[in-house]
Amino acid sequence: MQFWAPRVPISKVFLASLFHGRSSLVESSSPPSPSSPSSTFWFVKVVCTLCIRRSPSLAFVETDYFRVNLNPSVAFAVVYHINSRLNNPDLAFTFFRCSRLRLNLIHLEPTFDLLLRSLCQMGRHDSAELVYQYMKSDGFLPDSSVLDFVVSSFANAGKFRIAEEILIARAEYCNEKDELVSSFVYNNFLSMLTNKNRIDDAVLFFKSHILRLKSFCPDTCSFNIVMRGLCRASKVDKAFEFFDVMRSFSCSPDLVTYNTLINGLCRVGKVDRAEELLREIKVQSEFSADVVTYTSVISGYCKLGKTDAAAFLFEEMINNGIRPNLFTFNAIIDGFGKKGEVASASKMYERMTATGFRPDVVTFTSLIDGHCRCGDLGQGIHLLNEMNEKRVSPNVFTFSVLISALCKENRLNEARDLLNQLKWREDIVPPPFVYNPVIDGYCKAGNVDEANAIVAEMEAKGCVHDKMTFTILILGHCMKGRMFEAIGMYNKMLSVGCVPDNITMSSLISCLRKAGMAREANEIEQKALFSVSSSSKRSNPVRNNMNVTVAV
Repeated sequence: MQFWAPRVPISKVFLASLFHGRSSLVESSSPPSPSSPSSTFWFVKVVCTLCIRRSPSLAFVETDYFRVNLNPSVAFAVVYHINSRLNNPDLAFTFFRCSRLRLNLIHLEPTFDLLLRSLCQMGRHDSAELVYQYMKSDGFLPDSSVLDFVVSSFANAGKFRIAEEILIARAEYCNEKDELVSSFVYNNFLSMLTNKNRIDDAVLFFKSHILRLKSFCPDTCSFNIVMRGLCRASKVDKAFEFFDVMRSFSCSPDLVTYNTLINGLCRVGKVDRAEELLREIKVQSEFSADVVTYTSVISGYCKLGKTDAAAFLFEEMINNGIRPNLFTFNAIIDGFGKKGEVASASKMYERMTATGFRPDVVTFTSLIDGHCRCGDLGQGIHLLNEMNEKRVSPNVFTFSVLISALCKENRLNEARDLLNQLKWREDIVPPPFVYNPVIDGYCKAGNVDEANAIVAEMEAKGCVHDKMTFTILILGHCMKGRMFEAIGMYNKMLSVGCVPDNITMSSLISCLRKAGMAREANEIEQKALFSVSSSSKRSNPVRNNMNVTVAV
């Protein structure tokens, strides 16, 4: 049935007949009155029906009838029914915008809140932002009940500017009313900034609106979030700046604060300072160090090769009644393994299993790596078999450790077998460093065809060659006397944007000249000089001559 928008007053009976599909009913002489609840509900149903049939133009809202009968309360009911009952936020937004622009209707605050939430839920953030701009111009702000959801939704969509604008506007309004925005809302916003690696924005927000303007009242969690982001970005010194001013805002550091700073210090190798903080925890009574605190310092010492200090802290932790977890055992086993102390690593492995922990892929990979570093490849392979027996699936690093060790002992066929296992693992896309030792081994053995086959397998797995892969293949073809293949590989290297280093260039040019291909060698050399010259001009046009001279 075709619906039309009359420009003269029409009766309730006639519109009802349209709504219910009974056009044979007789039209009455007077328009309906929206004063009673039943009439309002009936009017909402009619508007919803017309919205569905006449969208997206919604020209019917310009009729005299709708101008008279459409008021903010009815408009809210229409938006609610279209949005919630008909599950069509886009159409609800179209009706909202059309009624506002064409009828100059000032909507109620619940209408704005409803549209903001529903549009954000549907991912229509551009429309939601427009609703907010209308809302602000009409003197409203998102209610506290939807504030966190709206701010979080905009931030998740990458629209941090509008999320911050809404949050600040709400804070200023609350300050005028001598109220406070819930710390959960702005802490959540800070957390989202840091999780999206926008730590500079988080710091700026914190300093501007919390420390300086005092738009929000920070708590310990607020400081912890910013310090965690700074520590993850290896900006530990800046994290300590916030640590130093916490107490001036009546915020006392807690265990999360100390664990965050300790972990950050260990990340940048300042493990001695981290242990000082650990000792600082022990002299105060509010809280005690936990397994996370100790594990961070133990792992930090292991990465520096200070296994004695790590072992001392491990025993201290146990003596203090703190039970180590799987991460603690893995950290110290890996530290012993990288130091070549496989006996100590094996003893720690035995303690781990005796404590009731089931070794995972990290445990086995660390043990395999330790044995391979000590030249005990046989034990490494035995551990790989033990992994399979215990149904622990090896990861890319497990394969890499064993493949590299096999290639060093020139056991290329066994390394090739491990690569073949990777071929059928859909959950692993090995990086180039897994393939490179085998490709290098076959090239040095003169079997360039097998090396090329491995390269084809790399490409089939979606692994992109790196500079080392190209260099190995170029030199392998040169050693085999396949100079044109070497040149082709060099050109392919350039075409994918991989810049050759001096070793690659000098080796290729030298091999070409020895093969009597001076013209090709000179062309490659000229291309290299031109590439260096162009790069120098782009980066520093004033000093380009000096850069070229240095490069040559």
